[in-house]
Amino acid sequence: MLERTESQNSKIKSKNIKIIYFIIIMLLPVLAIFISLDAGRYPVTISQFFSVISSDILKIDASKYGTIRTILFNVRIPRILCALMVGAALSVSGAAYQGLFKNPMVSPDILGASAGAGFGAAFAILLSFGNFGIQFSAFLFGVVAVSVTYLISSIIGKGSNATLVLVLTGMVVSALFSSFISITKYVADPYDKLPAITFYLMGGLSSVTMKDVKILSIPLIVGIIPLILLRWKLNVLSFGDEEARALGVDTSKMRIITILCSTLITAGAVSISGMIGWIGLVIPHMARMFVGPNFKVLLPASLLIGSTFLLLVDDVARCAFPMEIPLGILTSLIGAPFFIYLLIKGRRGWI
Repeated sequence: MLERTESQNSKIKSKNIKIIYFIIIMLLPVLAIFISLDAGRYPVTISQFFSVISSDILKIDASKYGTIRTILFNVRIPRILCALMVGAALSVSGAAYQGLFKNPMVSPDILGASAGAGFGAAFAILLSFGNFGIQFSAFLFGVVAVSVTYLISSIIGKGSNATLVLVLTGMVVSALFSSFISITKYVADPYDKLPAITFYLMGGLSSVTMKDVKILSIPLIVGIIPLILLRWKLNVLSFGDEEARALGVDTSKMRIITILCSTLITAGAVSISGMIGWIGLVIPHMARMFVGPNFKVLLPASLLIGSTFLLLVDDVARCAFPMEIPLGILTSLIGAPFFIYLLIKGRRGWI
């Protein structure tokens, strides 16, 4: 009886700790936003931010904050919103894929979405498309790459391990589109198009606008909401297909929904920010450290931590050196050592 009471107390204590962690995680994006408003070549204090907002609401002193208003609404706020959205998209996609494939080494580009989107953008830059054309081409080819992966795996994976075949096919398609990117870079003008393609592929948010925020919000809303609503089914899928079917989950339908939603948000994020690695791989592990492996809490926690992480990394990218550092470089420098630490630590429940 005493042992049972101690066990119950231990579970309650663990649950309370996870609740506290989740509350802290919910506050992280708000704190990161205020830090990011003040970070940059032209700092904007919190009081100035609220003064501009209040002047817009009350329609007073409109000319007093002209420069600050321009910086906020044309540069700082669009970039903050895009960083939050891209970080959330890649993190949620990575967590969903890790649950779907029951593999902690899975990332959002496992089925070729990132490579396909990268080729689409590179091809559009080669053809001198405008900004919207580049984004649309990246999004389209990201979806096409995953569609090809799923189609091929459906044809050759009947009667065998569908998940394994899907992953292997995704690796092949990803390598194929990476080759297409290399060909595009090889034939590009080395003085004009090649630098633009290279810089895009390294990832960055230096040229985003409120129009980009509106465009990115569409695939994010369409993709993230179903994943959040159906996140409990990812817990069931982690037991295996046979157990999930026994519990009444249509594994084929759930797999299609997860892949479709994750592809939408990954392709949308890459079309705006370029190829930013490691977030979808590392952030879900970081979220598990605090809230555990339950997808009911893990998916929202990954969303919040991922958005905060990329926003802070973007602050470092634009403030650490005189020239802005591509985001893909920084996320690799931070993500790779942290993932090695996780592998060495090997703590139960992280993976």
